[in-house]
Amino acid sequence: MARRKKASATEPRPSGSGSFELSCLRLAALALLLAASALAQVYRPGPQVLTFFSGVDDSDQPYALYLPRNYDPARKYPLVVSLHGADSNHRLNMRRVFGRGNLPRETDAEAARYFSALRNVDFVVACPLARGTMGYQGIAEKDVYDMLADLQRRFSIDPDRIYLTGLSMGGGGALWLGLTRPDLWAAVAAVCPAVPPGTEDLAPNALNLPVHLFHGEADPIVPVEVSRLWQRRLLDLGGHAEYTEYPNVLHNSWDFAYRNGAIFDWFAGFERRRDPDRVRFVTRAYRYNTAWWVHLDVLTPGTLASIDARFTGPNQLEIATANLVGFTLNLAGHPRFSPARPLSVTVDGAAFRSKPASALSFSRGDGGWKTGRRSPPPGAKRPGAEGPVLEAVSARHLYVYGTADAPAADELQRRHDMALHAADWSTPPSRLLLSLPVKADRDVTAKDLAESNLVLFGTRETNALIRRFADRLPLDLNAGAADYGLVYVFPIGDREVVVSSGLPWWAGAEEVEPPGFRFLPRAVRLLQSLPDYRLFKGSPPRVVAEGSFDSNWKLPPQAAARMRETGAVVIQ
Repeated sequence: MARRKKASATEPRPSGSGSFELSCLRLAALALLLAASALAQVYRPGPQVLTFFSGVDDSDQPYALYLPRNYDPARKYPLVVSLHGADSNHRLNMRRVFGRGNLPRETDAEAARYFSALRNVDFVVACPLARGTMGYQGIAEKDVYDMLADLQRRFSIDPDRIYLTGLSMGGGGALWLGLTRPDLWAAVAAVCPAVPPGTEDLAPNALNLPVHLFHGEADPIVPVEVSRLWQRRLLDLGGHAEYTEYPNVLHNSWDFAYRNGAIFDWFAGFERRRDPDRVRFVTRAYRYNTAWWVHLDVLTPGTLASIDARFTGPNQLEIATANLVGFTLNLAGHPRFSPARPLSVTVDGAAFRSKPASALSFSRGDGGWKTGRRSPPPGAKRPGAEGPVLEAVSARHLYVYGTADAPAADELQRRHDMALHAADWSTPPSRLLLSLPVKADRDVTAKDLAESNLVLFGTRETNALIRRFADRLPLDLNAGAADYGLVYVFPIGDREVVVSSGLPWWAGAEEVEPPGFRFLPRAVRLLQSLPDYRLFKGSPPRVVAEGSFDSNWKLPPQAAARMRETGAVVIQ
């Protein structure tokens, strides 16, 4: 071992250097200590506002936070995530979830200026802005999970006691987020929920997720039958579903459901089930492909796939599936699994006996089910590239107008303005806290291409990026098809592009009310309504062909035939 050389009395040494070096070390240590103290932010108890950084648009997004008195980072705390309703915000919602309404004759704008005194509860509480009145799908949904990640970095959160609630738009968001990722939450409370379309198909996912619904019997905005039906649906499926209805109460049922912070008392009775004996899970998307110890490996995006997996004894499982091609059981740590014994598994009536394995995969072919892992084949739809259009614009993305044909100044301005219009999702007077970038094709950088999905306007003749990707894109609108609009999503490498050629997807949409909740911005509803592809003539209601590409990103034959008949589209 190397030994440190001792200084001898005869070696030259600067006078006083030892004490000087020691002083420097002490000063450096003090500086580091002060710096660490400055970085270790101290949060005050009670309500306040924090922000997280969103990579969607490089912005700081706010959320309201409540910390209990005497918060101790050495303890694990339960967390309540509360989602606000339409035309509200994070600050108002913090008051609401604690049962504190506005003062007499106080407007929402006035009430949002301050936090009133709140009941002391032994919970961390967080209320995201989620861009404003945008619902809780797409970018707003991502904001909720980004906020959750920020909270888990800053604070000591118990992963088995994370609860979700919301009112009106936020109540519907609570059901959507709860049922798409049911293994994350310990319980869900939905107050007069305005539920996104398609959420009811996910009701089987609540088997291991307690739900409490609240509604005013005289609600003129969201009919009371919504919550009545949801409770019946969940109970019929064997779930835990409580329901409280308030006679003669209008849309303000949160004033009663949250009174005196009562929702915290209900949440306190539940912890997340880490390893349920039975997992029942349905989904249409790779984005939501995992629940507890079940992972769906291969499905058809847009088609409802289901799995019902249960332990019937130690190391014995019975599986039933529909519209599913591959799945994996991750059994490590489950109390009914022993790595020392073989596994006996039945899948859709086919029996398998396997060597001990903490992860066991199955795939289905022409001959039925067999053991072995299957992944989406190259070029097929996969996680992060599955459509529809909304998926591509739910992440970081860029709007790109074309300059490749050297347009005149007025035409260039028209194209620029079209891209700006597409990037503005707000509907006055409500503004979303969202700023999406617009660029000319010539200004798009290699970094943009590596980091962002793209929304490309024009054709291969007018947009240099459409021309660059033309040999990989499936559809091309003829330059002379001036009265047609074509929009579709397609993967290019690790990113997705949306191509909008001819008339934009919103052309003429003012003539009809787009689907979805009227409180959402028109631009958001239009994007939510777009499938993988749509060809229309004159205006979006006059659809020639629309739908989903198949699992290999191929156009269905019937849609291809309709497009060819128009003479407006070239199909690669």
